[in-house]
Amino acid sequence: MTSAGRVATVAAVGFLLCDAILLIYGAVEFRRPVLAVAGGAFGLLAALVFAWWRRHLRLLEELTAARREMRAQVEEMRELIRRRAP
Repeated sequence: MTSAGRVATVAAVGFLLCDAILLIYGAVEFRRPVLAVAGGAFGLLAALVFAWWRRHLRLLEELTAARREMRAQVEEMRELIRRRAP
């Protein structure tokens, strides 16, 4: 993953968590339960973004490994062709 993508994801999770904390604080301070619900929703969104990001990184690693395997197989085929060519 590129550095810009990593920074954007961390910033998004950070802002969502900050919003969640501030909304929950506002719910406690001003006795507004609706703010607590909104804060919980923002916290859940932050967790979902983070989980999706980790899944995305894992899939990228799997693709990189598959690409390496495919490259090795192509090299083996090329070597076989070179050996059989007259």
